[in-house]
Amino acid sequence: MARNSIGKQLVLTSFGESHGKGIGAVLDGFPARFAIDFGRVQQQLNRRRPGQSHLTTQRLESDECQFLSGIFDGQSTGAPIALLIENQDQRSRDYDALAQVYRPGHADRVYDAKYGIRDHRGGGRSSARITAAWVAAGSLAQQYLESKHIVVRAWVHQIEEQYAPEYTALPSIADIDQSAVRCPDPATAMGMQEAIERAHKAGDSVGGSIRFQIEGMQAGIGEPLFGKIQAQLAHYLLNIPATTGIEFGAGFAAARMRGSEHNDAWIHMDGQGIKAASNRAGGSLGGISTGEPLYGLLAFKPVSSIHKTQQTVSREGESVELNIEGRHDPCVLPRAVPIVEAMTALCIMDLYLENALSQS
Repeated sequence: MARNSIGKQLVLTSFGESHGKGIGAVLDGFPARFAIDFGRVQQQLNRRRPGQSHLTTQRLESDECQFLSGIFDGQSTGAPIALLIENQDQRSRDYDALAQVYRPGHADRVYDAKYGIRDHRGGGRSSARITAAWVAAGSLAQQYLESKHIVVRAWVHQIEEQYAPEYTALPSIADIDQSAVRCPDPATAMGMQEAIERAHKAGDSVGGSIRFQIEGMQAGIGEPLFGKIQAQLAHYLLNIPATTGIEFGAGFAAARMRGSEHNDAWIHMDGQGIKAASNRAGGSLGGISTGEPLYGLLAFKPVSSIHKTQQTVSREGESVELNIEGRHDPCVLPRAVPIVEAMTALCIMDLYLENALSQS
């Protein structure tokens, strides 16, 4: 059975295809009597939508969200919130030549192996197009968390050899969105943009990493064994298309440290109680939140659809030289930032509701 839902207390169910009539989601378990800021929802969708700059695919979608149920007089009712985003600028003819050919780096071959049928138009169900509905649902979760003083933020940290600096204070959305690449450091953002432009001019693509951070979360959220907070976040975030890896806190650098270098000392601060003197653990210990900022990095591969001749095979196993047509991002990271925020918020809200239920 296909798994199209995620979450326990807050369940997101996703539906739709890249070139179908629309994409959407059902969010079940959202608390009642919460006032929805529809402008915030559209703002997040605008950050993800195609055609927003010369660095993204030129597919033109307004991505206006229609709420079909679960909201009355601007407030959640406690019923499932169903939302729909219509597809308006799909050009399916651009994919006619791919009906019988497997694109390198795409899920074409494995979809055929699993189902015996696939929608070749824009990748069908495996397209990142479906994440627009996740962003709309995730915006509701972000708004709810902010009412509890929990803030979720993400930004582009690395593209090729361009790395953003470490920040002592959480960057604002305005700082992050000041550049088309969504990196809050202007000098680094310029280098990233140039790297994307070079790859695009060469008919190629680039990958990179996105930093995600959660601030304001209390200590004690998460389970010590099979519900570790990092494991749950990884489950949500690694389901985003094109992701290839994840790390928390010091991450893989911790493998090169000694315990004396990695351990975060506990200290008592007047008026703030017990705090960690540093945060190499990344905001969790034993799978449970510490109350410190929870942060990590999510890696994305280069876009698989490139404008270079590639070798592949047809469904019949014949060798084929492939030239992919259509409109594609040379780098997914700028548009992936709100997707990372959405999935992070959905995960944290689910864990928050679960924690509240266990304490009631």
